[in-house]
Amino acid sequence: MTTPFYVSPAQAMQDRAEYARKGIARGRSLVVIQYADGIVFVGENPSRALHKFSEIYDRIGFAAAGKYNEYENLRIGGVRYADLRGYTYDRDDVTARGLANVYAQTLGTIFSSSAEKPYEVELVVAEVGATPDGDQIYRLPHDGSIVDEHGSVAVGGSAEQISAFLDQRHRDGMSLAEALKLAVQALSTQTNGTEREIPAERLEVAVLDRTRPQKRKFKRIVGRQLARLLEADGAASVPTDAPSDIEETEESGGTGETRQSGESGE
Repeated sequence: MTTPFYVSPAQAMQDRAEYARKGIARGRSLVVIQYADGIVFVGENPSRALHKFSEIYDRIGFAAAGKYNEYENLRIGGVRYADLRGYTYDRDDVTARGLANVYAQTLGTIFSSSAEKPYEVELVVAEVGATPDGDQIYRLPHDGSIVDEHGSVAVGGSAEQISAFLDQRHRDGMSLAEALKLAVQALSTQTNGTEREIPAERLEVAVLDRTRPQKRKFKRIVGRQLARLLEADGAASVPTDAPSDIEETEESGGTGETRQSGESGE
């Protein structure tokens, strides 16, 4: 009878973490940035069917990098949690902090289980408040830990490099056009310091806009509206409710209506 091969728990956890990090690094990076009127999500995504950014509830948005099928399962679970909690209690009881705790428990359980592989995903859950001080951004790595972020956050392949770039240049009170241009510049910067061009049609952009009169603050920025923002003067303001040449489709819960659309992009 052969002796079972022994691997220490510490080494097993290290191997699982390395496996998950390599999987996440193969995906394209994305950034989430606070601006004066809300929070903007920006990522390079050539797909028009698989979204990286989604609406979870009235004021809550979801962003993910990594394997699409895995984070899509998490997104759907988040929508169901938000719908059930909002229906059972009150819409105001659905918060980004509560959703982040649910995701942390799920990811942590999967990561520590030897029966299945860890999820190759990194999540961002954001909630827009009535004022900039009320905005919440939480980053959730593959192991289920929660990191409370402020100002800007990057996840995905080149997250460390992009985060360092954003930390040096992000400031409070930026306009949407300024925040969008900063995000595109950060995503365009390569490891050797040069920049590559990312055309507008390869960008996925969405916002949580606190100035929208609707309860639902999530909106995708597409088509001519996105082009105007990329070309706008930094001080100029282009309203997020401006007409777009592509009809937005969203999905979330709380009212029984179909709210979202979903894109990914690895």
